[in-house]
Amino acid sequence: MPIKVAENGIYKVADVPVVVRVARAGQTEAASRELDVARWLQSNCVAAVEPAGSRADFVVVDGRPVTFWREVAAHRPGTEQEIATALRALHQLPAPDFLREVDPFVRLDERIDAATTLAPEDRQWLRDRLASLRAEWGEQAPGQGWGPIHGDAWAGNVVTTTSGVTTFLDLERASIGPPEWDLTSTAIKHTSFGWITERQYESFWRAYGYDVTTWSGFTLVRDIREFRMTSIAVQAAGSKPEHAAQAQHRVNCLRGRFGPRPWTGWEPIP
Repeated sequence: MPIKVAENGIYKVADVPVVVRVARAGQTEAASRELDVARWLQSNCVAAVEPAGSRADFVVVDGRPVTFWREVAAHRPGTEQEIATALRALHQLPAPDFLREVDPFVRLDERIDAATTLAPEDRQWLRDRLASLRAEWGEQAPGQGWGPIHGDAWAGNVVTTTSGVTTFLDLERASIGPPEWDLTSTAIKHTSFGWITERQYESFWRAYGYDVTTWSGFTLVRDIREFRMTSIAVQAAGSKPEHAAQAQHRVNCLRGRFGPRPWTGWEPIP
């Protein structure tokens, strides 16, 4: 039974508490590393999705890596305070040898190439903007002391079970990087989109112990995060025209056509 089918396919196995994750072709090493991350977190008492524990939690089928996981107990998206507390615990761990350095720009060129619903002028602007962001990242070594990060720490990937255990899901982007990379995911929900209130955001940074919006490098990481979110929308619109309006809206916001932040109208891409 499909749970979510996007860049990766996630399926529930009938009658047993097992979830199957089917990754993209060519992602064999990354898929295997997810299992390593999960076991490492478990050994350090940080709650995360767990490998199924079968004799073969990792196989390759028709070139696509397939991993098997224990189904997470009934859960809901984590609150801002819960996410902050979980991230603080993760960020304090010593980094394992198998984690790679974060790549803020992974697959962004391919997503722009797939943005067939955009006007050529908008696509060229995205390419130019991507080059500018890459250059800024290369010139600046952003963040506090680098260490293990989740890489995609939004509420759908940090959940809390009915028994009260806040748990990391989707470990594909786990890497070595600045902790601010994780913290910015929640910060922009308030500063860029107005999805959460000032009070909710304050509960986040107080629980973590640091307000990333006060950091000198926040603007750069914010801009990269917004660009990544836009790239997802423009890629999706290339194959599903019903997302074209949302993709164009995000581009318009980045290009200053919709006024200053916080912007309205950013909607989830299923």
